[in-house]
Amino acid sequence: MPTYAQVKQRIEKVQQDHLLRFYNELHSQEQDALLRQIDDLDLESIPALVEGYVRNKPAFKVPEDVGPAPYYPYDPASWTRRWDKAAAQRAGEDLIRAGKVAAFVVAGGQGSRLGFDGPKGCYPAGAVTGKPLFQIFAENLLGVQDRYGKAVPWYIMTSPLNHQSTVAFFEQNSFFGLDRKNVMFFPQGVLPSFDMTTGKVLLASKSEVATNPDGHGGSIRALHVSGALADMRKRGVEQISYFQVDNPIVRAVDPVFLGLHVGAGGGGLESSGEMSSKMVRKTGPGEKVGVFCQVNGKVEVLEYSDLPQSLQEQTLSDGTLRFVAGSIAIHVMSVEFVQRLATDAQFALPYHRAEKKIPHVSEKGEAINPTSNNGVKLERFVFDALPLCRSSIVYETDRVEEFAPIKNATGVDSVESSREIQTKRAARWLTAAGVKVPSDAVLEISARTATSAEELAAQRAKLPRVVEPGARLAL
Repeated sequence: MPTYAQVKQRIEKVQQDHLLRFYNELHSQEQDALLRQIDDLDLESIPALVEGYVRNKPAFKVPEDVGPAPYYPYDPASWTRRWDKAAAQRAGEDLIRAGKVAAFVVAGGQGSRLGFDGPKGCYPAGAVTGKPLFQIFAENLLGVQDRYGKAVPWYIMTSPLNHQSTVAFFEQNSFFGLDRKNVMFFPQGVLPSFDMTTGKVLLASKSEVATNPDGHGGSIRALHVSGALADMRKRGVEQISYFQVDNPIVRAVDPVFLGLHVGAGGGGLESSGEMSSKMVRKTGPGEKVGVFCQVNGKVEVLEYSDLPQSLQEQTLSDGTLRFVAGSIAIHVMSVEFVQRLATDAQFALPYHRAEKKIPHVSEKGEAINPTSNNGVKLERFVFDALPLCRSSIVYETDRVEEFAPIKNATGVDSVESSREIQTKRAARWLTAAGVKVPSDAVLEISARTATSAEELAAQRAKLPRVVEPGARLAL
């Protein structure tokens, strides 16, 4: 437990001694909690953050040498780039069978935008069953274990806000059939929130520093400080399959993607096996997703707000978008690369600045709820690691096959659209297996049953010949 004198000395060195302004007004438990919270912050980094991101706004400049990133097309026989899918799949399956692959989900968010009180991973997402997202991913990993005879360890990054409730949810559901020794939880880090004018760290109350999650890029540091990377090395894990909690149809572990990542499959794209990404084709120039670009020979993601409209609207001779590769937050990263990012200052990810309305207490201890932006929050993005690779590849996936995010209650990327895509994918797979499917059925296929049309077709004898009109069918 840090002492008052120790914490006071540290904050005085970085000109943030106001954080203990109300210390003598607090109860002893509040005093201890405040001292611990301040001591856990990376105080020594604050002066540089204030100077670089609060008092100054880093200006983004579009690189001169920017073009669309090359990628492996979804169809391996495409005229744009032919590659050997079978070879990639074999290489990926070998990694899984050898126990060299772990799954990692970023699950720090709450379901508040969905009108749901609890961690987003607990949200009922199954189109028919209403299975929670965590159960859907657990079945995904159980299916991998069924097919390859090897359990895949699962690392779940929570947030300080939802850590305990997430762990409790798994306990209440007996870890959804997974061996609990193969599941590890740890919270992501936080960063202090700053006053936009003074650069001072804000106090959320007299007894609490105002903080914010450090972004999905904070997962790099969290993997290291939590001991997750050390646990992976102990298990012999070499590759980490990264995905986010809001996408119920993601392939948590994809052997084809893993194989391409480690250099199998040909196609003429060089992979260092450090970090690779999946993409979907943008629906149009206005779709608000990051775009995979090539800058000075390196793959980068440019946010939709940073890519000029003129580039977003550029088309090829056939009328298709030139900058077409949309980022969907699915990656594979090597354990060695993540360790380097987490421990070598030369590979530190940059921060991104956001101006926000941040509730806080004044110098007099009065609660203030601002009506305009008064503060700065900082975060890191995991895709900023891509240009730090020696070389990185991008692999196209089909939107219906693997991208049905649940971000909003209605509209685009919503509960409704996700369930529609789940049904569309299931209907596609069943039809390919010779099953007659009516247009009004609602369908759901567990990843333990199949993760592709080919895997479902192999079970043709167990499938119904016809799905009844209006049916709600879960397989």
